Amino acid sequence: MNLAQRYDPWLQGSLHDQRSMEDMSVASGALPDPKVSLAFANLPTNTWDFDQEPMTQFKVGVSQMFPRGDQRGLQQKKMQLMSQRMPFERAERLAQIRLQVSTMWLDAWQAQQSVELIKRNYYLFEQMSEITQSSYASAMGHTRQQDVIRAQLELTRLEDRLVSLEQQRDSNFAALGQWIAQFEGGPTSEEDALIVQRSVTSLPTEDPELAVIAPAWLLQEQKSDWQQLSQIFMAHPSVRMLEQKIYVSRTEVDLAQQKYSPEWGVNASYGYRDDDPVGSERADFFSVGVTLDVPLFTANRQDREVSAAVSKVESVKTEKWLRLKSMLSGFESMRAQWQRLNQRHELYRTTLLPQAHEQAEASLTAYTNESGEFSEVMRARIAELNAQIDALNIFVQQKKVTAHLNYYFASADHAQQGGYHHE
Repeated sequence: MNLAQRYDPWLQGSLHDQRSMEDMSVASGALPDPKVSLAFANLPTNTWDFDQEPMTQFKVGVSQMFPRGDQRGLQQKKMQLMSQRMPFERAERLAQIRLQVSTMWLDAWQAQQSVELIKRNYYLFEQMSEITQSSYASAMGHTRQQDVIRAQLELTRLEDRLVSLEQQRDSNFAALGQWIAQFEGGPTSEEDALIVQRSVTSLPTEDPELAVIAPAWLLQEQKSDWQQLSQIFMAHPSVRMLEQKIYVSRTEVDLAQQKYSPEWGVNASYGYRDDDPVGSERADFFSVGVTLDVPLFTANRQDREVSAAVSKVESVKTEKWLRLKSMLSGFESMRAQWQRLNQRHELYRTTLLPQAHEQAEASLTAYTNESGEFSEVMRARIAELNAQIDALNIFVQQKKVTAHLNYYFASADHAQQGGYHHE
């Protein structure tokens, strides 16, 4: 999981985007480049002599434009706010990666453990098949031909189930490998390379441990105070992203309002004149002026742009509250699942699994004492195996729900905290 976060190309691209916006914020605060003009003015077309006419001159001019109002400062502020949103986007990406990779890791681990569980029980079904065949061949006991066929049938079904789970396991390992093995640049150390190699071929056999970020008191409640929970979720990276987006939109409103101010500039030029044909000196010319536009007709332009910018702010605010509402309802759903799964896990651990094992042993004892049916033995063994697999499914579902709960309590400060003890 840590490798998936460390080598995620999107995170590297986000860092480049942030540096780009920071550089652009500096560039946005600079004045436009001044313009220099060179020109020959009023040349006579009959001779093209520079000294023939008194108005003929060589002009050098320079002009400088100044943006409207505080447009430069606001544009710089906008780019800075946009760059400040990128860390929240990366924190949200890290939280999403942790959730997705946790879920995929658990799917792979569940398939692997299911295969091992089937293999551990396989010999029991083989043993029962051999016992029924031997008993039927010796014509001793009350074994019937249908018992032999039933034993072989269940053994074949178990083999098919094993192949199906192995297929699922291999598929899950391949999907997990997309996150931790196939990234541009690859692991930069031998240790990382070994972790990747192990992660796409096998996983630890012990139960995974997933730390719960959510406060324990909050998970025990049946119904939360949404106002209180909203304050907690305000720290979530996805909400902080939208808050930053609101700040950017408000700056765009200020930028739109600057268009009511005129854009103006200054220009100056120096005109050199040559002496007249008889050698008399002519005075050179110097010109200076100011240009500006006058935003008189604002109804269909400036007014509309300001109105559009204000509407965008309200739209982003709505997006933020919808995000909070989605998180609140999602958390309530996940918490209810988490509570019920804990109850089911405890029920299976303390009651159902021991009872299924006792039932299987009792059925086998009755059959060996010729006081029970072989079909009851097979049903009891299959029921015990299914109960074990169901218990494994509940345990894995518990961890998946915990991963979802941790996502809701991720923040920009601890987006990388909490997780499996295995990479």
